[in-house]
Amino acid sequence: MLENPRSPRVRAVAKLTKRSARQETGLFLLEGPQAAREALAYRPDTLVEIFATPTAMERHVDVRDAARDAGLEVVFTTEDVLDAMADTVTPQGIVAVARQSPTSLRDVFAASPRLVAICEEVRDPGNLGTIIRAADAAGADAVVLTGRTVDPYNPKVVRATTGSLFHLPVAVGVDLASAVEKAHAAGVRVIAADVGGGDFLASRELLAEPTAWLFGNEARGLDETALALADMSLRLPIYGAAESLNLATAASVCLYETAFAQRAAR
Repeated sequence: MLENPRSPRVRAVAKLTKRSARQETGLFLLEGPQAAREALAYRPDTLVEIFATPTAMERHVDVRDAARDAGLEVVFTTEDVLDAMADTVTPQGIVAVARQSPTSLRDVFAASPRLVAICEEVRDPGNLGTIIRAADAAGADAVVLTGRTVDPYNPKVVRATTGSLFHLPVAVGVDLASAVEKAHAAGVRVIAADVGGGDFLASRELLAEPTAWLFGNEARGLDETALALADMSLRLPIYGAAESLNLATAASVCLYETAFAQRAAR
């Protein structure tokens, strides 16, 4: 059992809360039974280590069994050690280390996708995690993140995806112009979500065709260069008195509306 919160092994895991350590090692941190459960179910090949308190393993027997089936030994720790490793105040007794496994932009569009989310300069970890989760729930084929978007392996992003990070391809560090070019070559229309765009309802029928939604920064939206790359821009209507919609909420609506249209057209 690991008992020393200051041991080199514990410190190495704790460093993964920092982007510099994630970039240097190619690893990232998972916290809690849900994240470990999803990684074991969908991408066990990416898992390097699993740490847990004995109490947590008694409570989450399915995680223990899945780890055993994947050939991974669970390393037992004290509560103090687990707290030292984790980014959260209450890590729920389980922490894991996994290899980053981004998908290439080429592979995303070589698969003839029908629904893709492209994020340009999305800076809030909670928003990005929620967009990845919504894309997964809506049956999107992939999520593409430009180089100006927050690191998807940030612990806050990983938590916000609730495991969806392991369910669909995610391309990272992409140049926006290259993403749009690849989309067009694959026959995918790029639609920018923008408050200055056209009427969403009037263009709804277009969503039945292969679509890549382009989402921008929480505060500034998309700049003129980004908007010019898109085939068109659409805005969601506001029927009440709200000034606007949160980015992740708006993205969820756009992705689900597209999913509805595409399934209705089948």
